[in-house]
Amino acid sequence: MPSPVIDLHCDLLAYLLSTTPLNPFDRERIGSSFPALAEGGVKLQVMAIFTPTKSGSTAMALRQSQIFQELCTDHAGYCYVVDDVEALDQLPTDDRLGMIAAIENASGICEEDEPLEKGLERLEQIISNTSRLLYVGLTHHPENRFGGGNNSAAGLKEDGKTLLQYLSGRKIAIDFSHASDALAYGMLEYIDQHNLDLPIIASHSNYREVFHHVRNLPDDLAKDIIKRKGLIGLNFLRAFVNNDDSNALYDHLAHGLQLGGAQAVCFGADYFCTDHHPDRSRVPFYYPEHSDATRYPAILATIADRVDPNLVTAMSSENVLRFMRRLWAEVDH
Repeated sequence: MPSPVIDLHCDLLAYLLSTTPLNPFDRERIGSSFPALAEGGVKLQVMAIFTPTKSGSTAMALRQSQIFQELCTDHAGYCYVVDDVEALDQLPTDDRLGMIAAIENASGICEEDEPLEKGLERLEQIISNTSRLLYVGLTHHPENRFGGGNNSAAGLKEDGKTLLQYLSGRKIAIDFSHASDALAYGMLEYIDQHNLDLPIIASHSNYREVFHHVRNLPDDLAKDIIKRKGLIGLNFLRAFVNNDDSNALYDHLAHGLQLGGAQAVCFGADYFCTDHHPDRSRVPFYYPEHSDATRYPAILATIADRVDPNLVTAMSSENVLRFMRRLWAEVDH
């Protein structure tokens, strides 16, 4: 029987913004459709609330939180919310898909030109709609009011510091996947200086040493995430794996292990609908062998053959389960 899988990042909610009625079953347009996730053995999928940094992003984020809520209500036979340790315990025996929400880009909680207090109120509404969040990422590709995205050189800004303070102790991790290097190091320094209670992860990132791309982690940052008992989710996008070699996916995994990440490595495939992506030079966005969630059993079999058979259960689910159990050890809601 294939190992159960937990994946830290997909953009199904953003895709569903454009479908009426909501259709999480369309496996032709997105690799994280409900049927593909079920066929691939995914037992828990983190549903990112993604918005670009632009005017109106907050309405998009709020609507995605409502879509999350509607999926769990209207398709209760297919999915359910995972928001506490008891629900984690249910994963192995429940035939449905477990789901938890996260925020990819804090521009979704606050417009660039409105008071931050209003954004924090909106964050609470999103949490109320989804029950809880696993993580929050401050930025996407560009710079925003919180700090620098991966395509910028900006670091941690004052609103970013306020948001970190606000989230401290809330049992919500901070996601470094779209942080600029300056933002990443700025957040680490600020967390340490102010003794903040903030776990850190990179939900969908590979390693810059294996393939040079700003979206991939430099070694010292990856080591810091590992040292802090965080998670690093392997990203399946060709642009971050290697433009010419699909086997480089396993080189990224091997590199993470070399850095000491045996208890940090996991999956963050980053499946999204690529139909209208402006950069068509990236087609195909995924190698065929990584193209959708049905590929997980074959990927795990390759991990067992090429990397370490003992790593399969750790990589597929146990590392994430350990992290979430530690994060949620004390009931807080």
